Amino acid sequence: MTDDIIVKDSNGAKLADGDSVTLIKDLKVKGTSETIKRGTLIKNIQLNGNPGEIEANTKQVKGLVLKTEFVKKA
Repeated sequence: MTDDIIVKDSNGAKLADGDSVTLIKDLKVKGTSETIKRGTLIKNIQLNGNPGEIEANTKQVKGLVLKTEFVKKA
């Protein structure tokens, strides 16, 4: 994996491993009946090498992959 991939949130701020993000839209989680609400703070994100996605854990769902267009840096 290369370190030159730049991951940005919906506002264009750079994201890094361990950052915290806030959801800007209610999101339904595929494969479950869970909906993660807008404004939810997600801590300690992980970059997965894809510039449009991050990995995270929430109280409801572990191993969640989020599109960066739905989050902003906290």
